Amino acid sequence: MALLTVKQLDVHYGAIHALKGLSLTVEAGQIVTLIGSNGAGKTTTLKTISSLLRPTSGDILFDGQSIVGRPTHELVRLGIAHAPEGRGIFANLTVDENLEMGAYVRRDKVGIAADRERALTLFPRLRERLTQSAGTLSGGEQQMLAIGRALLARPRLLLLDEPSLGLAPQVVRTIFDIIRDINASGTTILLVEQNAHMALGVAHFGYVLEVGQIVMADRAETLAKSDEVRKAYLGVG
Repeated sequence: MALLTVKQLDVHYGAIHALKGLSLTVEAGQIVTLIGSNGAGKTTTLKTISSLLRPTSGDILFDGQSIVGRPTHELVRLGIAHAPEGRGIFANLTVDENLEMGAYVRRDKVGIAADRERALTLFPRLRERLTQSAGTLSGGEQQMLAIGRALLARPRLLLLDEPSLGLAPQVVRTIFDIIRDINASGTTILLVEQNAHMALGVAHFGYVLEVGQIVMADRAETLAKSDEVRKAYLGVG
């Protein structure tokens, strides 16, 4: 069953036509990845889903309900959380305060405490740095915090934008192992990632985006074997 359905989405930045009739689906329980070059429209897609951008036309359905025009905080209540490109942490707040911000729409103290513990179990480095200012964390730790904060919203759908950006290879592997763990625990994930090799290795299904349009869509393992994808995005051939 589709948890998220994007139908014929058009998005403009002024005169720039950023998304052109984009359609995709994300089945419940899956990791779906969007891959493509810089400027293809990947981040624009996530921002539009989370209502940070308003589409010119088209529709977005979450669990069968149209969410176009709904404020972002309402989408968080519905079960959509977004860990944005660049992490977007609150640098002047502590790690613990950042995690608390992820639960700002919730009132269930017992559930919040359980999800906080889950996040700290997934990211043990954060447990060691709870009282530290988030702005003093390494890039990898800030990415862990951004994902951990999103998990405190207890999302049904987690939007991840470039989680490996600027990170060392060993940290990237750790982040992707945790993405698998989050999905195995029942969270559906829509992943935007420049590292196509890692993205297709973790995803169930993938879409290839070029200049605002979907040009290929298939099971992730099939895309990873495609000569076109291997040449354009995997550095093979």
